[in-house]
Amino acid sequence: MKDKYHISPDFDTVDEGLARSLGPLQLTLIGVGSVIGAGIFVMTGSAAAHHAGPAVVLSFVAAAIACGFSALCYAELAATMPLSGSSYSYALLTFGRFAAWCAGWMLLLEYGIAAATVAVGFASYAAALLDQLGLHLPTALTTPLFDVQGAGDTAKMRVSGGVNLLAAGAILAMTAVLMRGLSQSVMFNTVVVLLKIGALIAFAVIGVALIDPANITPFVPPAEAHFEFGWAGVLRGASAIFFAYVGFETVSTSAAEARNPQRDLPLGIFATLAICTLLYMAVAAVMTGLVPYRQLDVADPLAVAVDAMRLPVLGLAIKAAAVIGLLSVLLTSIYGQSRIFYAMARDGMLPKVFGRIDPRTRTPRRGTLYLGLVMAPIAALLPIDVLGDLISLGTTLAFAIVCAAVMRLRALEPARMRPFRVPLGGVFLGGWWIGIVPLLGIVFAALMALPIIIDMILRALRGDYFPATVIGGYFAIGLVVYAAYGARHRTP
Repeated sequence: MKDKYHISPDFDTVDEGLARSLGPLQLTLIGVGSVIGAGIFVMTGSAAAHHAGPAVVLSFVAAAIACGFSALCYAELAATMPLSGSSYSYALLTFGRFAAWCAGWMLLLEYGIAAATVAVGFASYAAALLDQLGLHLPTALTTPLFDVQGAGDTAKMRVSGGVNLLAAGAILAMTAVLMRGLSQSVMFNTVVVLLKIGALIAFAVIGVALIDPANITPFVPPAEAHFEFGWAGVLRGASAIFFAYVGFETVSTSAAEARNPQRDLPLGIFATLAICTLLYMAVAAVMTGLVPYRQLDVADPLAVAVDAMRLPVLGLAIKAAAVIGLLSVLLTSIYGQSRIFYAMARDGMLPKVFGRIDPRTRTPRRGTLYLGLVMAPIAALLPIDVLGDLISLGTTLAFAIVCAAVMRLRALEPARMRPFRVPLGGVFLGGWWIGIVPLLGIVFAALMALPIIIDMILRALRGDYFPATVIGGYFAIGLVVYAAYGARHRTP
């Protein structure tokens, strides 16, 4: 298999059919458009209310550090092997088909389920904005079929009776935009990202003067049971929002459409991580300073914080920016997933329809449509807490695979030209190159996954089997699909 996927030094033959039209600015904006979304607009409130309190700012720092080691590994692989498919393609080249399938299935969590999570947040912000304008949508149209009732030890899943049609509609709308072509999608994303960044900066600058010190005292609330508050809660909060940084990986999925991937991909990855970390910390600090953290357990915490500022015009502007900004996250999430499915279909892991390039748009148009049709009902049915944990687990596993792929490729092809190399070096041990940075990336990914797994087990022991059933069922379905299709089909 390795010979089949050998990459020529000039990369001219890789992924023929996709248009190379993205420069460093466009790549950075794609990354920022994907990162600045569910993490700050949606999951910050849940992480603060249930786990970290005002110290959710430290949760973002911990998640950024964990992502930083993985980002260095992504940068090396993206510059060395600029392929669409990201960690899926890296796993295929270094570990073979089964590992590649596992990575691809995890990436569906990162992008496909992430799009559903963002869509749920979009629905909440859109409903809040419409309420302020005097238009009231029925709750049944903005509530998922399954919801969480209670908190802490008493929290359990229930059937709400609603169907979040607003979230499903947002996914279908962004799918339609992507089907028009990459150039139109990038232009839309650029405008929306600049608007979104401007709104968040305005919120942080104006809101910092209105912070109530009582809301951030104590900064790290006393520990309670089951990863609620204390330093264990800070770590659990980091694991809950870990997926918020996955957008820098979206940059690597754009490799086959980058004009100068060896130079521009590392730039796009690092610029995305730096810009978004600073914005996350500033907005989270102001948000928890404006509103008592226990009141942020909603799908639209920024809207709650803006209302606490008692500045109606500013509140209306920021809510509108949040609504529009979340659309760019939907766009880039669906974009990233469509390119990963394109790569998997190209290699015979998925049906060929996902790998067909439309001759007019030079994009996998039909595959993008099918993805949107699958993501929409997920957003309509599942609650945001379960979706967030699903994505974070998928993200940690995909990051670990990428870090391991760096070490394996260094051992397999030590002489390969690498425009970017992870720093701090390493040693050869038992046929592997053990690098300090990739090893730390795997360790931190495990630290992000562990609280979720423990929390899921504790909830099951208390009688709440829904999260474990959803997560376990997802992995089981992946194995069945691989056995039924991925293992039996190969490209000629």
